[in-house]
Amino acid sequence: MAPIEQVDVWLFRLLNLNLVHPSTDDLMVFLTNGRLSWHIFLLALLFMVARKGKNAFVIILFALLAVGLADFVASGLLKPLVQRLRPCFALDHVRLLISQPQSYSFASSHAANSAVVATVTWIFFHRGVLVEKLFTGTMIFYALAISFSRVYVGVHYPGDVLAGMVIGVCSALLVYLLFSWLFKNILQPWLIRKGSCGHE
Repeated sequence: MAPIEQVDVWLFRLLNLNLVHPSTDDLMVFLTNGRLSWHIFLLALLFMVARKGKNAFVIILFALLAVGLADFVASGLLKPLVQRLRPCFALDHVRLLISQPQSYSFASSHAANSAVVATVTWIFFHRGVLVEKLFTGTMIFYALAISFSRVYVGVHYPGDVLAGMVIGVCSALLVYLLFSWLFKNILQPWLIRKGSCGHE
């Protein structure tokens, strides 16, 4: 086992076996299961609409595209390429709190997708008024909590989660840069030309 993988396994055992408490088990299962916690993202969407109006739908479209990219990289490319077994299959005495996923472990798509949402929130809200800054901090904390829960419940190594978070952040930034380029070089000149024609 390579040194990096040994550290990853050691951290997994620390977070999955030692730094745990039965009173937090239900919370971690709630965080890690999108079917249980979906309404938190719904509330986030409603907040975006309330704060940004029609512009929120552009933000939501941007987020969906970034999530699609992150999920494709994490699950569509890296999982079949790396083929890393999940700790619940590869290690003994894993504290498994949910049913065993049959897909590979690296990288965590949960971490990637939640990191996208946190990054999109930061891009559009971190410079706003106090309530928007609080919203940004809450979504970042929520993404970190989801990522941590994947290790806590026994289905991912910390390295899987870290890689997923990096993929999510990079996917959101890449899509944002693409959106910005398209707006600056295509949409904005077109709107200017259209406005000029309208005044002739």
